Amino acid sequence: MKRMNKALSALFCLVLLFALCLTGCGSTAAPETTAAETTAAAQADSTENAQESNVLGEGSTVFTLTVTDLDGKETSFEIHTDKKTVGEALLDTGLIAGEEGQYGLYVTTVNGITLDWDKDGKYWAFYIDGEYATTSLDLTDITPDASYSLKAE
Repeated sequence: MKRMNKALSALFCLVLLFALCLTGCGSTAAPETTAAETTAAAQADSTENAQESNVLGEGSTVFTLTVTDLDGKETSFEIHTDKKTVGEALLDTGLIAGEEGQYGLYVTTVNGITLDWDKDGKYWAFYIDGEYATTSLDLTDITPDASYSLKAE
């Protein structure tokens, strides 16, 4: 019995030694990074990917659209188009969806977010240079240097 206990103890020690070798032997210490460095690197990667994915369409005319969701989060898009109006360009890129109303295109969905005035009392408001637009997107010609935005309100 003592012989068996000694054999099991020796076997256990060998298994433990083998396990320690696998996890620790031959490994080199990785350079330490601070949480701030890790966060900064993640934000840089996120910003770079966001900028790449937020360029939509093709064409010689370029304008920027800022989308503000219900939580106040802003997302900017660089739109490239050969269309004449803001509405045509945004429909062409698939960034917006809507339906024809008596005053033009009534936008119901922006960047995958659908708002329904009848259900939740929220809608997409269109702004030009920070001012509430007096025309719908589909009746607004693209103007160089103008700032366009759609805000959930």
